[in-house]
Amino acid sequence: MTDMRDGRLVTIFGGSGFIGRHVTRALARRGWRVRAAVRRPDLAFHLQPLGGVGQVTAVQANLRYPASVAAAMTGSDAVINLAAILRPSGRQTFEAVQAFGARAVADAAKAAGIANVVHVSAIGADADSASAYARSKAEGEAAMRAANPDVVIIRPSIVFGPQDRFFNRFAALARFLPVLPLIGADTKLQPVFVGDVAEAIARAVDGQAKAGATYELGGPEAMTMRQIFDYVLEVAERKRILWTVPEGGARLIAGITEFADKLSLGLMPDDLVTTRDQVTLLQQDNVVSDAAKAEGRTLEGLGIKPSLVEAIVPTYLYRYRKTGQFDRAKAV
Repeated sequence: MTDMRDGRLVTIFGGSGFIGRHVTRALARRGWRVRAAVRRPDLAFHLQPLGGVGQVTAVQANLRYPASVAAAMTGSDAVINLAAILRPSGRQTFEAVQAFGARAVADAAKAAGIANVVHVSAIGADADSASAYARSKAEGEAAMRAANPDVVIIRPSIVFGPQDRFFNRFAALARFLPVLPLIGADTKLQPVFVGDVAEAIARAVDGQAKAGATYELGGPEAMTMRQIFDYVLEVAERKRILWTVPEGGARLIAGITEFADKLSLGLMPDDLVTTRDQVTLLQQDNVVSDAAKAEGRTLEGLGIKPSLVEAIVPTYLYRYRKTGQFDRAKAV
């Protein structure tokens, strides 16, 4: 049962998103009062049932406006920054959200005297990367460290779960495309379950992580993009041709989909849009480093046993089969 006797308050930026809802649930179960700082509080009502009456609330905050960021932290004991985007859209650029936004959160937390800060970044964050996404992630980390050397940084690999935009995307494409373009076929990823990521973040907020450490979170096994596509097709029970696309061809396809998306004023379905920056990211492996494993800066180091892809993914990809949940049903 939820225990709110201690009255601790945590502000979560990006609290209504894919990872945010799971973090909210994990912290509410620990007795934290949760304040989700989001751009559209009217779209965050789904968070309220995750805690007791009055335990979870949503407030308006926009990372481009530092005053709103500071206001969202009023009275908080801890801060979590989950705000991130997968691709730019309008004023929501990598720089605005993942660099400037992280700096706004870091500076406001320092000004408010809040030392308990957790920042969620990504494996592959690198100031020298050819990817704008990876560079902005690195810039956000640097801003956090400059404001608070004890900040705990969480770097997950690809995060999966029922609402993900990874396995769901590939399965959705397999429903209507006879040929699936395979970009970065041999690139290794280490998909990690969103529930495990949320638990790691909650434990960090509860003081179970090393102050100032950077944790890298990955699942129990690394998979190439080809293995991932094959697995999605197996679970969705679809037979499709996989077209291995070289980097040059992938950039051409990405450029075309980006142009089409702009031409349609952003009305292109997300599943059909690939960006050139994503192609760049898929040229490098996205797995937990040997250094992180050796130093215990992993899920296992936090006492969490990583969940298997095979144990979770079929529970939500079944709906992409030709007859959905009724694929095994027989008439009687």
